Amino acid sequence: MFANFKNKLCGALALLVMLTATAFADDSPPTPEELAKIKTANAECLTCHSEAGLKKPPKEGLDLKKLRHYLVDLGTYTESDHGQMACSKCHGDGYDKHPHDAKAKEGLSECQDCHARKAMRIERQFDKSVHAEHLSDSFTCATCHDPHVMTLASKLRDPHKIVAQDNKICLDCHDSDLAFAKIAPEKKKRPPIDDIHSWLPNTRLHWQAVRCIECHTPTEDKLSLSHEIQNKDKAEKKCATCHSANSSLNARLYRHLAKEEQNKYGFLNSVILSNSYVVGATRNPSIDWIVIGLFVATVVGVIGHGLVRIITTRMRRSKNHD
Repeated sequence: MFANFKNKLCGALALLVMLTATAFADDSPPTPEELAKIKTANAECLTCHSEAGLKKPPKEGLDLKKLRHYLVDLGTYTESDHGQMACSKCHGDGYDKHPHDAKAKEGLSECQDCHARKAMRIERQFDKSVHAEHLSDSFTCATCHDPHVMTLASKLRDPHKIVAQDNKICLDCHDSDLAFAKIAPEKKKRPPIDDIHSWLPNTRLHWQAVRCIECHTPTEDKLSLSHEIQNKDKAEKKCATCHSANSSLNARLYRHLAKEEQNKYGFLNSVILSNSYVVGATRNPSIDWIVIGLFVATVVGVIGHGLVRIITTRMRRSKNHD
């Protein structure tokens, strides 16, 4: 009975958190006037937190060595998912003055403050991942997803840009001893990824064409991606999963391209023809029908010719008998 009450209480609290976050999250895009104010406010932050600010510090006494780790590229940030948000939306009161308050980071907004519903779903997936099994509690969303850079795949659209962005997240740690050591448990060495993937032909070329998560997340649901990152024992190793007419790449990586763009050349899976070898992808439905029509016409022609020969032969014999 107590367990049942506890489950209901937890569910109610979770719902309350979600509703509260939704109430405070401003999902509507800013008006032109609001956007102008945001850009002005953000420009003030970037007088220091940019390459220009690093080269010509606007204030004396800046710790340039430390500042180098907190630079933001304005163009990249503007195009990112948070590009229309004010810096102060996440960086609160502790960042108003310089030098920033020593405890400013404690007031830094967390992802779930705005993304409550998504965070709850992702947390369940992450708890089953290899990252949750081996990494410390310090592993957060920002460990992988830089909020000043990340852009949704649906906005990037171009598969090359999507792959470059997402694989950089994985390779920044799994292809660097230094970065891996900062996150991994003590004494755990970085597995040599080239050796682990030696079964995969042209390994590095694959990493330029497909995302690591195409193989290292559950592939049962082709239309969604998961934060359940799976280890090498559970990873997808069937070539046909991608290299087939019913390619999971078309359903997952390339699904953000418009349908008319996928079919504009008339080929099945035409959008991936220049990037991947896919069995059956080069078949053009129109040409298929033409070939089928020609085959049928040939068969009909042969049969018709045979029937005409039979009929004319019988008619000749009949006349000869007469």
